Parts: sequence; structure tokens; C-alpha cells
Amino acid sequence: MSQPPDKPTARVFFALWPTEAESGALAAWQMPLKQLCGGRAVLGKTLHLTLAFLGGIEQIRLESLIRAAQEVRTEDFELCFDGAHFWGRNHIVYAAPDHVPPQLVRLTGALEQSLDTHGFKFDQHEFKPHITLLRNARGTNAELNVMQPVHWQVMDFALAESVPQGGVMGYRVLARFPLKTGGFG
Repeated sequence: MSQPPDKPTARVFFALWPTEAESGALAAWQMPLKQLCGGRAVLGKTLHLTLAFLGGIEQIRLESLIRAAQEVRTEDFELCFDGAHFWGRNHIVYAAPDHVPPQLVRLTGALEQSLDTHGFKFDQHEFKPHITLLRNARGTNAELNVMQPVHWQVMDFALAESVPQGGVMGYRVLARFPLKTGGFG
């Protein structure tokens, strides 16, 4: 007796996705950082800030996942990336904000609550907002926090899927979810 085929899955996550101008400004950090730390630059078009990683879910559940995200209600905000850091355990160099806006904390909390309510499992860990700029980097004692700050007006968040593209992992945005402009109340 043969086994039924596996149900098709999608490897998905929720993220903040920068505009072309914002990702270009972040990508401008990569060359000077690479000169200090080596490694491989992440493609500018794939730069993002992960809010919640779900991993493989059955494709048949994508509509339910989209409905869960549509229930998230929070306001837009500005996010300022003003520091670069080396994370030795993962051998990455990443951009991070020195100040995490309370709206970002509320967004991740509301998203996680909605995912939990709808029965979705996701990586639960202390949220530390960052954008990976370099992979396979080496540690350095050099000062990395000498980058021009990048201001990002966050107006929405996205559901994205990891997809192989030309031998490397790429991303495809499946849906976007607008935030409320001008505050929430």
C-alpha cells in the first residue's frame, strides 16, 4: 500500500518590508561593513525585518493565516536603524534600532496573539528587531556603529514565503496588511 503524497506546504513568515529607497539606504551600509567583517552581503531586495517566523505550513491554511493577520489593528510608526552589530553565534552583521518604538512592540504582540488565537505555531523568542546585512561574517573589535541612520516609515507588514531562486533562497510577498495612519485610538 502506497503512502499518500505529503500535503503541499509553504515556508512563511511575517515581516516589515522596506521600500526600494529604504532598502537601498540599508544596502549602502554593506560595503563598509564587509570591509571590516568579510562575509557575504544579503541582496538588497531581500532585506526585511522578521516579525514572526512560522516555517512550513500547509498551503491550504494560507487563507486562514491571512485572515489572522487582517485582524491585527495597530498604528503606523517610524523606525530608525542607527547601529550595526556583529552576532557571533550566527556569524551575521545586522542593522538594528537603538530605540524600539512602542508601536513595533504592540504590532508584534497583536500579531502573535492573533496567530495563537487561530492555532498557528511560530517561533517564540525574545523579539530583537534587526535586519541581516551580511552572512558568514567574522567578528571584529572595530566600531560598527558609524553608519548614516536610515529612517523607515512603517505603513504595513507583509506575509512572505521563502522560495528557492537560482540556487539561493529568495522571498515572495504573498500579502500586505496596512497599519492605521495617524495613530490608533
